Amino acid sequence: MICLAYFKALADETRLRLLNILIHHELSVNEVVALMEMGQSRISRHLKVLTDSGLIECRRDGAWAFYSAVAQKDAGRFTDLLRPFFQSEPQLADDLENASRLVNERSIKSRNFFNSIASEWNYLKQKVLGDFDLNRAILDCVGKCRFAVDLGCGTGELMAGLRQKADFAVGIDSSRKMLDQAEKLFSGDKQNIELRLGELEHLPVGNSEADLAVISMVMHHLADPEKVAMEVARILKPGGIFIIADFEKHTNEEMRKKYGDRWLGFSKDEIRTILNHSRFEEQETKTFQLKQSINLNITIARKKS
Repeated sequence: MICLAYFKALADETRLRLLNILIHHELSVNEVVALMEMGQSRISRHLKVLTDSGLIECRRDGAWAFYSAVAQKDAGRFTDLLRPFFQSEPQLADDLENASRLVNERSIKSRNFFNSIASEWNYLKQKVLGDFDLNRAILDCVGKCRFAVDLGCGTGELMAGLRQKADFAVGIDSSRKMLDQAEKLFSGDKQNIELRLGELEHLPVGNSEADLAVISMVMHHLADPEKVAMEVARILKPGGIFIIADFEKHTNEEMRKKYGDRWLGFSKDEIRTILNHSRFEEQETKTFQLKQSINLNITIARKKS
């Protein structure tokens, strides 16, 4: 019996606390250990019990493992029934507050990292891309449109090309220093462009306002790419185009150490799943090989009507 496996897995205070946290956040093993203030072997044992029961799932990414609650099918329905009980428990509320603080600190750390490298970002990116002109490859996929959005616009290089394709182009980034570099690039001519400070999970753009959204070399830094894709669906008109440029799945852990990557790229199936869950239909995927033997995919998708 499925429900018996669930009840057995939750017959422990620590596992109840873990499930409550993982319903709301995907966390690495190290983050769970820090949050629960318990030894890694103890935490790993509890995570295995929850995983074996089917209540949580493990996403392995290179040498790292990330855990989250299963949101679909029987497990999802079961945890939905538990939410009201979890919400009435003070200790579980404290756990969620601590988890939110940890996730916020992670976000601040990432933002500070990009602020610190803003002035040399173009050089660092070119070290990875080599002679490959990613911006040109993306722009070759873009037709004329009224309103385009560059998600995680960084220093504005792609924006310079998008403004030629769109009547109006908006660049959004959470790093103030990155936007400062972009401001310098466009200091002589800001016609038909605007730079906005904002988080990609909460885009400063109205509902169904944009015709095109591009996210280039940013998704592998995101804690929740699907949440961002759903935000993109919100701002795009029906039939609007979403272009994702990012690494194919790889095993180069140095990318995580040097650039703070949370994901070591995405398989085509992972991108397809993200798109399907956020009301997009894949149109085409182009694959390019970079100098470090890492492939890069450019996926073109259309928002479903």
